[in-house]
Amino acid sequence: MTQVVQTGDELLDERALSKLRWRCRRGLLENDLFIERFFNRFDKALNVRQADALGVLMDLSDNDLLDLFLARKSLAQMEATLDSADLHEILKMVRETR
Repeated sequence: MTQVVQTGDELLDERALSKLRWRCRRGLLENDLFIERFFNRFDKALNVRQADALGVLMDLSDNDLLDLFLARKSLAQMEATLDSADLHEILKMVRETR
């Protein structure tokens, strides 16, 4: 029996993508606009690792999230645990859609 090793680079399937979109709904319109543009551009190319990183960002308050999207704050300023390569990658992708 062959064991499949998950690396996190597997693309999201439609069900996981739909759940992620639902999870990313926010209370601030500005955040929703960033996230909508992000999904319009990257939804077909998102992998599991990136989806997990986006999920971590969705645990932040709306104001903190907007500060990150607008680069008014950095991940390092928020929390030491947020300062990871995956989170930096997602923020870069979100900011590209501005």
